[in-house]
Amino acid sequence: MIYPPNENGWRRVRCDGTAIGVAHRPSDIQVFLAAAGMENPEDLDLGDPALVE
Repeated sequence: MIYPPNENGWRRVRCDGTAIGVAHRPSDIQVFLAAAGMENPEDLDLGDPALVE
């Protein structure tokens, strides 16, 4: 889950109910997903509501 931006424009990111970090830019989310084991997170469309809650 990627939360709406806070007052600084940063977004909290959770995966399977666990907080995994704060994204300052979209590339941060891809790094978190890669660390969580996702293959090819750079190919993910972060604007697709079917993939990102």
